[in-house]
Amino acid sequence: MPKIIIEDIGRFNHQYPKTVSIVTAQSNGQSNALAVAWHTAISFKPPRYGVAISSTWSTYQLIAASKEFGVNFMPFEAAEKIAAVGGSGGRYVNKFEQFNLATEKPLKTSVPILEAAYAAYECKLVDDQNYGDHHMLVGEIVAIHMLEEAFTGEGILDLNRVNPALFMGIDYYTSTDRKSLKFLDRKTYGRR
Repeated sequence: MPKIIIEDIGRFNHQYPKTVSIVTAQSNGQSNALAVAWHTAISFKPPRYGVAISSTWSTYQLIAASKEFGVNFMPFEAAEKIAAVGGSGGRYVNKFEQFNLATEKPLKTSVPILEAAYAAYECKLVDDQNYGDHHMLVGEIVAIHMLEEAFTGEGILDLNRVNPALFMGIDYYTSTDRKSLKFLDRKTYGRR
């Protein structure tokens, strides 16, 4: 099937689906939460994680001031809350109160950890680089909160126990098809 070529690039959603997270921040008694699909692991040693956030958003301002942030991985059952958090400005509404975002106490930072998250990272900011309309914020993971039963003995998400929220772009959310999971051993499928 032939492909079309686009040179006048505006919004692009070809990289989706992606797990969606809620990034949390707190500074000087003010907290905020932001739905983020642009996030990634960067390094195991040291443990580093990156999130892309616009500097115009209040969550960015809190992170820049406090030098720390949380990344909360949410189940599909929380998709409405994720959409509400993503569609509301932190300058205008207290998202924790408005959307009943219950929190747990952090261990090594002051960032809110969401009770509904099946896993969450507490991160200390180590780098902040501007890349156009977003900043890539890199944090060193200093603590991990996780539902142990949500993961297999190998440390991967157990899709029989947790259904992660996936963002498709624009305002579409989906979940995983548990029957499609395949283990493709790199020793078998890798270099030969």
